[in-house]
Amino acid sequence: MWTEIGKSMTHLLRSPMPLSAFALPKRLVVSFPLAQLLHRHTPPKPFCSRMSATPSTSLTHTISLPTQLGQPVQVLAASGLSDSEFRAAIESSLFRQWLKNLECENGILANGYMTLTQVLIQGVDMFGKRIGFLKFKADIIDKGTGKKVPGIVFARGPAVTVLILLESEGTTYAVLTEQVRVPTGRVVLELPAGMLDDDKGDFVGTAVREGGCDEELGLFLYRGRVDKNIITQLEGKETGCVKHGELIKVRVVPYEKLWHTTPDAKALMAIAIYEMAKKEGLLPQ
Repeated sequence: MWTEIGKSMTHLLRSPMPLSAFALPKRLVVSFPLAQLLHRHTPPKPFCSRMSATPSTSLTHTISLPTQLGQPVQVLAASGLSDSEFRAAIESSLFRQWLKNLECENGILANGYMTLTQVLIQGVDMFGKRIGFLKFKADIIDKGTGKKVPGIVFARGPAVTVLILLESEGTTYAVLTEQVRVPTGRVVLELPAGMLDDDKGDFVGTAVREGGCDEELGLFLYRGRVDKNIITQLEGKETGCVKHGELIKVRVVPYEKLWHTTPDAKALMAIAIYEMAKKEGLLPQ
């Protein structure tokens, strides 16, 4: 999903823009993953599952997993799910990534103590031509007890968020978005964030374009120096993609007050990591 705030921020990370287009003068810019300051990430092992489909009229699919040789996994469609939705679900990056996670180094199936017997695809929400949300139930059996472990999955894939800090006249400000969040029944003040739109893990064009499980959240940092009039112009600026029903306003608050301005977990995590990184001297000057 594209939003106007994101389009503007995408250009911001590449070249200066007019103030009317939500531009911030790029006098000092530092953008990097906050989490990578604190730990090294071990790349997952390559996904090596094999799939073999049965006739589409039965809406079933059989998966062969390397960790379960001789124990094929049956994938079924719940009542009411169309053939096209079922096929889109089993071929989606959301489902394939979930299968890959099962067999990674610390995956559920890696040590051989558990086995996946069946997956029931229950629901598919399309975002245009791609799947946005995928709901399914997995039957995973603990071999020691013979019992199923809880297996309801709401897959929406990875997402990213960015902590935007702007220094002006000796004060550091944080940029937030204020938008309607129907699931909570509230208007929420939060860090700009969004889902990855593809398998490339592209940051530019995701968090900065946006403004829901299986979600993994990447935290990024943006720092810059701006004139005070930029802060004034940003506060209350309306943005968002109107055709997608996004009602978003930009809010700017002093960074020192951010922790008690919003209950947004993304913001609180970003503050914690940012402050720890500063304390350890890990932030570039």
